[in-house]
Amino acid sequence: MAINFIKRMNQSALHLLEHVGLGIIAIATVVAAYGEVMVMISAGAVTLPDLLLMFLYLEVLAMVAIYYEQGKLPIRFPIYIGMIALARYLIIDMKNIGEIRMLVVSGAILILAISVLIIRYGHARFPYREDIGNE
Repeated sequence: MAINFIKRMNQSALHLLEHVGLGIIAIATVVAAYGEVMVMISAGAVTLPDLLLMFLYLEVLAMVAIYYEQGKLPIRFPIYIGMIALARYLIIDMKNIGEIRMLVVSGAILILAISVLIIRYGHARFPYREDIGNE
């Protein structure tokens, strides 16, 4: 009986920390996006790296929203964020990086894209038991 009480208390504490962490991530993302918008307004121009950074912020907010909605996080979203971050890195430092590094980063983006395709195919072909009733 005492063990069950301790388990419930631990689960409640972990869920609380999880929600606090998600709230902090969401607030920090909104603050960072606001700061980036202010930088674009003060510069009077919007560049491609700025847009990609805004997409990164939107993906993070989408991850938080999906986690709140479903209680779990699809692995695809961090992969999307990684792809966008690598593309942004290529665009920003294109003049300063060598050909080999550019090929390696491009290859990493390709590997991440292939992994998303494999995950999507696997999920469509072999859905989880709990997802079968929801479709």
